[in-house]
Amino acid sequence: MTARITTVTFSGIDVIEVEVQVSITTGLPALNIVGLADKAVSEARERVRAALTALGLSLPPKRITVNLSPADLAKEGSHFDLPIALGLLAAMGVISEEELLPFIVLGELALDGRISPVTGVLPAAIHAQVSERNILCPKPQGGEAVWAGDLDVLAPHDLLELVNHFKGRQLLNRPQPIKVVQQNTGEMPDLRDIRGQESAKRALEVAAAGSHNLLLCGPPGAGKSMLARRLPGILPPLDAHEALEVSMIHSIAGTLPEGGLMVERPFRDPHHSASMPALIGGGHRVRPGEVSLAHLGVLFLDELPEYNRTALEALRQPLETGRAEIARANAHVSYPARVQLIAAMNPCRCGHLDDAALACSRAPKCAETYRDKISGPLLDRIDLHLDVPPVSPMDLHLPPSSEGTQEVRARVLRARMVQKERYQEKGLRTNAEADGEFLLKISQPDQAGQNLLLEATNKLKLSARGYHRVLRVARTLADLEGCENVKADHIAESLSYRPNMSRKTEQAFAV
Repeated sequence: MTARITTVTFSGIDVIEVEVQVSITTGLPALNIVGLADKAVSEARERVRAALTALGLSLPPKRITVNLSPADLAKEGSHFDLPIALGLLAAMGVISEEELLPFIVLGELALDGRISPVTGVLPAAIHAQVSERNILCPKPQGGEAVWAGDLDVLAPHDLLELVNHFKGRQLLNRPQPIKVVQQNTGEMPDLRDIRGQESAKRALEVAAAGSHNLLLCGPPGAGKSMLARRLPGILPPLDAHEALEVSMIHSIAGTLPEGGLMVERPFRDPHHSASMPALIGGGHRVRPGEVSLAHLGVLFLDELPEYNRTALEALRQPLETGRAEIARANAHVSYPARVQLIAAMNPCRCGHLDDAALACSRAPKCAETYRDKISGPLLDRIDLHLDVPPVSPMDLHLPPSSEGTQEVRARVLRARMVQKERYQEKGLRTNAEADGEFLLKISQPDQAGQNLLLEATNKLKLSARGYHRVLRVARTLADLEGCENVKADHIAESLSYRPNMSRKTEQAFAV
């Protein structure tokens, strides 16, 4: 007898249906799994055998073949345990195959029959909703699956509960949506904690309003990390569509705690020893990297020049396109990676380039060597560059600023609402994503602004990418002020955020 159960496998966040075919025929007793299964899937035979024994059942002394179709597609993960077990039960006549046909099944089996959590339940549930199917998943992730829509969700604790449900001896109720996961637990750090650094706070507000990349350069203790860690507090929450999009990636990665739905924008801050697969994604099973786990959120790279240069250069494409394309000999996987990059670095290795009393003996040569670790094309993809000076003793003794995170957040939200209305027909979210003729149309400056931009382009030798980034930042500055048109003041402030503009401007515009 042959039974068929539907499950899925994943290519990035794309879901591919897999049919588990179980055949019991005469022959020498054996249980074989075919269909390009990896080690975790091949080991399912022992977990399934033990789980059925816990139910008081034993496999028939016949030849059992489990085929995972399509057979030429690699199958990975432990979520094939439950569909294989249900296929065996259906082939043995314990439960009805017809009752299982509408379901997509995922779950790992423990040796005592419990159904353990697996990765990818949320994208599988969304696929089930689109294809007008239902889903059967582990109990801890039932609250994750119901966010996909009004599909039927079965989330049993163990195999016995599931068999009793199909036998009519026990009713499994639809799980309740699990409370959303808050990324930032505890009290959110406030911008009032930072003394001085008004220019840096302004740059942080501009970066948040338009989702622009930001590089902070300054000596140790200037407050660069403090500023970066306060950026999530002034960003708007994820909307419903964005929350599902971000949660799908974390579901695939197995970093979605308790099956909840994320509503806070992710903040990822990997250590500078992170490898290229850790940042971009990869490995044997091609898992999402930090740039994808930070999708629609913040990727904070502290001590930027200390990162592996190959890993940093691999960031160029995700920063430009919003996707991480991972090409391997046996797979080509694409993950969303629309991130806001916030980077921090010292001006040189010792960090005290501008302080003769503290600088090392190799200054200023050490600064050139240190900065050379970051390529020009990568720096050109960063919209805002800011030198953060050390905090003066006078600033440290000042009372807290009257304007904190809530006040700045309110202005950022207003600017984001303007951008949402502007781009609703284009499928974009923020000014940082605008490009081409549409960018030139919405960012057309007044006559004084055009003259200033033309002069800056000629004298400062801005690249085409740099020219467009100046316009994007200027558009954000106009949105923060509530101006419909870009003015010369917005162009001037935007130019001031280009790399090393303080020295270049003095030379280029010297009278």
